[in-house]
Amino acid sequence: MKKLWVFFCLILLFGLGISDPIEDKQALLDFFNGIPHYRFLNWNQSSIMCNNWTGVTCNSDKSRVIALRLPGVGFNGSIPPNTLSKLTALEILSLRSNRISGAFPVDLLSLKNLSYLYLQFNQFSGPLPLDFSVWKNLTVVNLSYNGFNGSIPSSISNLTRLTYLNLANNLLSGEIPDLGLPNLKELSFANNKLTGSVPKSLQKFPNSSFLGNDILLSPSSAGQSPGPSPRPKSKNGVKLRGAALYGVIVGGSVVGLFAIVVLLLICCSKRKGGNGPSGKAQKGESSLDKPIQGGQDGNTKLVFFEGFNYAFDLEDLLRASAEVLGKGTFGTAYKAVLEDATTVVVKRLKEVGVGKREFEQQMEIVGRVTHENVAQLRAYYYSKDEKLMVYDYYSQGSVSALLHGKRGGDRIPLDWETRLRIAVGAARGLACIHSGNNGKLVHGNIKASNVFLNSQNYGCVADLGLSTLITSVPPTRATGYRAPEVNEIKKLSQASDIYSYGVLLLELLTGKSAIHSSGGGDEVIHLVRWVQSVVREEWTAEVFDMELMRYPNIEEEMVEMLQVAMTCVSRVPDQRPKITDVVKMVEDIRRIDTGNRPSTEGGSGVSTPYASTSAPTPQ
Repeated sequence: MKKLWVFFCLILLFGLGISDPIEDKQALLDFFNGIPHYRFLNWNQSSIMCNNWTGVTCNSDKSRVIALRLPGVGFNGSIPPNTLSKLTALEILSLRSNRISGAFPVDLLSLKNLSYLYLQFNQFSGPLPLDFSVWKNLTVVNLSYNGFNGSIPSSISNLTRLTYLNLANNLLSGEIPDLGLPNLKELSFANNKLTGSVPKSLQKFPNSSFLGNDILLSPSSAGQSPGPSPRPKSKNGVKLRGAALYGVIVGGSVVGLFAIVVLLLICCSKRKGGNGPSGKAQKGESSLDKPIQGGQDGNTKLVFFEGFNYAFDLEDLLRASAEVLGKGTFGTAYKAVLEDATTVVVKRLKEVGVGKREFEQQMEIVGRVTHENVAQLRAYYYSKDEKLMVYDYYSQGSVSALLHGKRGGDRIPLDWETRLRIAVGAARGLACIHSGNNGKLVHGNIKASNVFLNSQNYGCVADLGLSTLITSVPPTRATGYRAPEVNEIKKLSQASDIYSYGVLLLELLTGKSAIHSSGGGDEVIHLVRWVQSVVREEWTAEVFDMELMRYPNIEEEMVEMLQVAMTCVSRVPDQRPKITDVVKMVEDIRRIDTGNRPSTEGGSGVSTPYASTSAPTPQ
């Protein structure tokens, strides 16, 4: 009986450990089900809220919800009553960049612990609450880009912890109250219908904080140049933002820059305490970010593909910690660490030669290709001046960096089994690509810098679909991957992809780049020609990377891979194998896993069992 009682207690304790706060969970479900939306969220009664729900953060013991971040989810309409008001422990609320309408939500008056409030870029209207003092802990308030009218409540002066206040681009009228907020660092009342003069307590802020009103500027502020006040330098990283126009961040070699230019203005911004390369999330959102305006064509929206639950938008990308990963044939890639620690790769395209309709059609084709050996396109952005693509981030880096990084010293060589996995994964990914769009899809830019290691150390192909969007491709090291017919008639095909894949295999075998210089000399050597000449002279052993010589009993496998590579780089396109045959040949070199060979038939671009079956959630 005693053992039974102990067993019962353990079950009870275990159950309590994985349970959600019931009232908070039901309140969120009522909110979600009571307001129309077009983005998918993985919220349901059967899943564990505190562990899995997109945009929801619980406290350490998972007893209450303390943060709700749902920017750009597509909410349309008013907030259902008696829903959010039940989240009485909530400290952070972000519903920005939606289409929420109606009066200021009465539900929020019950959230006494609220510290960060983001409602910008919605369609709220009517007056602001008269009594802001109910939120004693408010630190950041952004209500910009709505339709709020009436006067600015003088009760805001009771918010002694407030560091950031943005009421710009509304319909507020009357005089500005003398707020006297001791900790206020940034302020914007721009583009309203305010009158009178700037109160003495606010004269420390620049003219740009009050532009677009009928306000007499005081002498102390009139001498300051319009524009945002300077930001303190950040220890850990660089924060990106858009001010009155989209900004571009220009930076150094270690923490690089995430440049996004939509109109004319270039802004440099750094913030203290920001997310650094480590990607640790801060409590709350950036208290120093400026509102983003639309591009020249009015577009500020990222387009996400269905089934992926990232809770971020374009504004988040502009404010993310960023690092330049590399400048490639089609543009510059950036590693962006968002404020919830989600890490993505943003590709900023250059010289896109197609219009919006063609661009979107190509993105839809690429977005349907879902396979664990193809870098998944998560979202894209199109405006007249900027075209962006958002991908998953692969922490181990590209095959090019792994193969051709500085050799010697403490470098860990890329072992033979990993090279086999790269070859197998890249072949499977390319097979999936070639099956897409009714069997007509071409990658067009297969090279070592576009192949990454996924979590299972298999090759994963990136940069799909860009070759059809770019007007011209300058002569670069990518030339070493191009099939002869591409250099002659400038036409890409699945056969030219096979050639490029063969060059990748040669890189894995030789450790040499597709185009490299001779040892200590100025002579440019094309890898394919060099390997062909060595093999022709029957010096095959001279081909292989010296770093592979330490591994025993792999000579036969290397020779088999060399044979596959030589077939793929045949000069005549018709003599190259189809990708389905290539997959079989590289898999037969050695069975390095027990999985079934993925199907490459059909036109959906989705292969099993290696297709993604569930949507990732933010980290």
